[in-house]
Amino acid sequence: MEKLTWPQIFLAMGERFWPVWIALVITFALSIVFKRRLGLYGKLFDSPIAMVGFALVMFWVFSAFLAPMILTHAPLDQLAGMKNKPPGTALRNPDGAYPYYLLGGDTLARDVFSRMVAGSVVVIRIAPLATIFAFMVGITLGLPAGYYGGKLDTALSFVANLILAFPVILLFYLLVTPEIVQSGVPQYMAAVLFLFPIIFLVVLVNSRFYVKPAFRNFVVAAVIVIGGWLYLSTLSQPGTPLHLLPAGLDLFNIPGNTMIVFVSVVFVNSPTVFRIVRGLTFDIKSRDYVAAAQTRGEGPWYIMLWEILPNARGPLIVDFCLRIGYTTILLGVLGFFGLGLSPESPDWGSTINAGSKLIQLFPTPALAPALALMSLVLGLNLLADGLREESLKD
Repeated sequence: MEKLTWPQIFLAMGERFWPVWIALVITFALSIVFKRRLGLYGKLFDSPIAMVGFALVMFWVFSAFLAPMILTHAPLDQLAGMKNKPPGTALRNPDGAYPYYLLGGDTLARDVFSRMVAGSVVVIRIAPLATIFAFMVGITLGLPAGYYGGKLDTALSFVANLILAFPVILLFYLLVTPEIVQSGVPQYMAAVLFLFPIIFLVVLVNSRFYVKPAFRNFVVAAVIVIGGWLYLSTLSQPGTPLHLLPAGLDLFNIPGNTMIVFVSVVFVNSPTVFRIVRGLTFDIKSRDYVAAAQTRGEGPWYIMLWEILPNARGPLIVDFCLRIGYTTILLGVLGFFGLGLSPESPDWGSTINAGSKLIQLFPTPALAPALALMSLVLGLNLLADGLREESLKD
């Protein structure tokens, strides 16, 4: 078989992404038809900037979920004779496999196109979830700091500023040092940080349904039991100081490198979220509707979670999109410097690092994941701009 030309390569890649195109068309069609019923999300489709950003973000989200249908080869497969091959090179002996390396081969004879697509799975799995956890920590601590002020605010702000003053790369370097890993420090950090979603949900339910004690107790018990099981399963790692559950009760096993990266990202992002929530709370707590809730005799946590937080959602949603982009870049930087996931991981940072060694001779292995990372971050930034515009119109 002859080598493919660039137009043929782009056409073949477009064909591989057919499930993504279908998912995007269905998503946009339904969203535009029902946009007047979808609140702030529906208003995105009144903004061209937001629509472009949303399309870029959802392209990679759908690519991550539909990756098994898109991949041409397994990301770790090494095929003889395909080392550093240019884009569109045909396999010598396809034997029923996809006959081309659409974006060429890397220095270990792996398919660059498949590794680029598989890298989206890593990013979509870690970045949004880590950002949600960071928001849980920041909101849970930022609301009382801004609402009560005083010594509590001073103490929490000091800790947040202390973390923010620490160089991020140095922090990650310390966390992945073998001596630190063996001491269990990342797991102990996870034990503290992963408690906040449970605390947040328990306080949320208790403040909302405190007038219905039977129902409140049932829901709180369910949150504690289910959340506690997930919490222990997340922390429990065989052969570590925190081997908390037997194999039969452990729901999943997170690889050590993934846990370290996840904890580090949550730890770094939480102080910034805390400061944003604290500032918004300081501003909103003087509003009339907060005074009305205090006059009705509502508790402090009810006011914080059900009066202040909903009215701060606009800036927080915008920051959430921007922070996912920041986390995506951070994951790429960590992978590039070898501080992230395992070396064979197809995450974009590690792939860029591996491809950069011969970038002058074979640019595609580094450029493909770099452009993928750039497009996702660009989409998140455009989406955040669109959300900001629409939230200001409310």
